[in-house]
Amino acid sequence: MKNIKYKIVVLSDLKDSASITLKSTVSLAKMIDGDIEFFHVKKPTDIVEIDNQLSAIRSINEKHLATEKKIKKIIEPISEAYGVNISHKFSFGNAKTEIEKYLKESQPDIIVLGKRKPKLIKLVGDSITHFVLKNFNGVVMIAADKNALEPNKELSLGVLNGMEQTFNVEFAEDLMSHTQKPLKSFHITKNSDTSNASVSNNNKNVVEFVFEQGDNAINNLSKYLSISNTNLLFVDRSNTNSNKTILDSDIQSVMDSLNVSLLLGSEKIKIKQ
Repeated sequence: MKNIKYKIVVLSDLKDSASITLKSTVSLAKMIDGDIEFFHVKKPTDIVEIDNQLSAIRSINEKHLATEKKIKKIIEPISEAYGVNISHKFSFGNAKTEIEKYLKESQPDIIVLGKRKPKLIKLVGDSITHFVLKNFNGVVMIAADKNALEPNKELSLGVLNGMEQTFNVEFAEDLMSHTQKPLKSFHITKNSDTSNASVSNNNKNVVEFVFEQGDNAINNLSKYLSISNTNLLFVDRSNTNSNKTILDSDIQSVMDSLNVSLLLGSEKIKIKQ
């Protein structure tokens, strides 16, 4: 049992959806008793575009103040509305280099990323999301800008290809205590008896949706996530789980197709509640 608060880091590009991402983070933090820190990296090309040293220093100071102001404009209304303290940091430099350095110093338990619009991502290997998933073994939440998590409201949780009571996250019990019943369990299998989906409710606390693996599996999953009003889907990304193949093969397609937030479990621990 963890006796200190979980450290949740929000990596943000300060785009329009930053406030929605932060609200979903506040919702998670309230459920699991977590502290939130907001982190942003500004590219050097956004800061200095002049050769004169004094002018360059002045430009850096101006950009520093402008960035601080923009971050506070996002953070403060949410912090006040929900009574949650949100600290923040930002740095100048290459995004991946600065994020890697920051994460080594910060040692977060959970990283939260906003869901990027498909048209803004051309190469999966170049995206910050892909970089984080490749280099961070802890829990990652990818927050959707639609059907977002709402602070102080029960969660509508679904589990993909896993046992309904097995999560490789330390805060599983806290999460379940704030989850609507029944829990939704989604399975993509190679040997389904139906071309679309089958639904069973043998356990009053769990509704199971089973899909046949194939070209339409993700589309069917997206459809039934919507029908069941699920707003957070837990995916185990441990090396022994079948979801590893789903995530590694086409993570961007999964994120683009599902209109819910994703909670990607840690690769380092396996805890059964």
